Amino acid sequence: MSYLNITSVKDRTYDAIVVGSGISGGWAAKELTQKGLKTLVLERGRDVKHVIDYPTTMKMPWEFEHRNQLPLEVKKENPIVGKCYAFYEGTEHFFVKDKEHPYIQEKPFDWIRGYQVGGKSLLWARQTQRWSQFDFDGPARDGFAVEWPISYQDLAPWYSYVEKFAGISGNKDGLAELPDGEFLPPHDMTCVEKYFKEQVAKQYKDRHIIIGRAAHITQPKPIHTQQGRAQCQNRTLCERGCPFGGYFSSNASTIPWAAKTGKMTLRPDSVVHSIIYDEKKGKATGVRVVDAHTKEMIEFYARIIFVNAAAINTNLVLLNSTSNRFQNGLGNDSGVLGKYVAFHNYRASISGEYDGYLDSTTDGRRPNSSYIPRFRNVYKQETDFLRGYAAGFGANRISYQPNDGFGEHLKSNLLHPKLGGWSVGSHMMGETIPKESNYVALDKSQKDPWGIPQLKIAIDYDNNDEKMIKDYFEQLTEMFTNAGFKNIRTRDTKQAPGLDIHEMGGARMGKDPKTSILNKWNQMHACKNVFVTDGASMTSTSTQNPSLTYMALTARAADYAVKQMKMGNL
Repeated sequence: MSYLNITSVKDRTYDAIVVGSGISGGWAAKELTQKGLKTLVLERGRDVKHVIDYPTTMKMPWEFEHRNQLPLEVKKENPIVGKCYAFYEGTEHFFVKDKEHPYIQEKPFDWIRGYQVGGKSLLWARQTQRWSQFDFDGPARDGFAVEWPISYQDLAPWYSYVEKFAGISGNKDGLAELPDGEFLPPHDMTCVEKYFKEQVAKQYKDRHIIIGRAAHITQPKPIHTQQGRAQCQNRTLCERGCPFGGYFSSNASTIPWAAKTGKMTLRPDSVVHSIIYDEKKGKATGVRVVDAHTKEMIEFYARIIFVNAAAINTNLVLLNSTSNRFQNGLGNDSGVLGKYVAFHNYRASISGEYDGYLDSTTDGRRPNSSYIPRFRNVYKQETDFLRGYAAGFGANRISYQPNDGFGEHLKSNLLHPKLGGWSVGSHMMGETIPKESNYVALDKSQKDPWGIPQLKIAIDYDNNDEKMIKDYFEQLTEMFTNAGFKNIRTRDTKQAPGLDIHEMGGARMGKDPKTSILNKWNQMHACKNVFVTDGASMTSTSTQNPSLTYMALTARAADYAVKQMKMGNL
């Protein structure tokens, strides 16, 4: 029997374990296996294989039972996930339903999740901007949160590394506040977007309109064809899964690349319970997993562990990883684990119309939009609120179908839409300030179906966010007015945090172990062989979409971890 136990343990032992298979977990798997490590990738959801498991990706609207709309019953059963723009009949199989994975809202929070191999990398909006040094300097300058332990220069080569592999389209704009990257050819701006760009350039020295930087292959390079990926077809059906691999996802890119090494073991349906800490060895030795179907608990072992379960679930796993040494969560000597969670403020938007360029319209589709980089509080503090906001911007020609008349006349009107004027619109993406009062914690009594404590979430807006929204409305209204746009309307959705799907923090990086969980290598101060490189690691949020930064942090941390392991330090 002893021999059988030894054999069993050996079969469950790896060089590395990666928790999660989304954007950062996929990158961890790729980097660790590519460097020769036998790696186990644990995913709590089902397996989703590229192309094979995209059931709706080639469907036409009339092929859906409900014409791609959700039945009323489904909407009623999913009041939270139902708010997400990407949740519809063609994508509902990639989203967590409200009743399946309960959590406790101490304050309203719309937690949008995708539990499957690839995670939310199948569903993301694919916007990919680098941070600048101004973003890393924010906390040190205004004193909120703690100082970042890294600078832009630390991450710049890793941005380049992941951009080349993932495939990022964009234009070299030469902006200090938004560094250029390794770009594929950019998407084109519409004529009214170009017009707005020109008007803003004439009237403001510090404001810019650029084409968005997006994880779409506009011109495949050899590295992309080696992955089996092809040029983006501009179908704009991305959230159904792309059979061409035209946009970056773990399923199309990093997971298959890791599998090709022969070093990866992928285990879906594996709900991670906690990380095992060995008191005598003074380090983590493995991961406890609950089988999603049998509810059996199994332990796997490894020398290094990467936790990439997505920000809030990563906090849950770490908080639930208790021992005599870490009674309040793994690595939580500072007491800040689960605290200082932040997000992006997406509440505000503005719209208008433009009467010009009536001799032009748009042709085809574009899986991207234009972008307004942050222009507030960049070089110095100049407003009554801290940090700033970026914004999306788009312009398209309105079409309409007159419904007057009947018979042949009505049919002709419906079959031949007419063009109206141009519609313009922008949405804000504001940086929220990490605060101790914004936290997640384990509930002491309620557990989920796998015996894991349910998570309590207490995250909210503050007065800084309200001031930022007010400024966004004022500044964009002025910019729209100066450009000659009409019928300008502002809108505050008042939506709860979470719907932005950009939650960050809780296991933040920092210079001081007394006020942070991770060091400059995304390595736990108090448990050196555990690394966290997803959104949980973020010290602040900046205004940029965060996924590119997760990729760069992960590649950098994996490189460091493997070198340290080979030196015998882990």
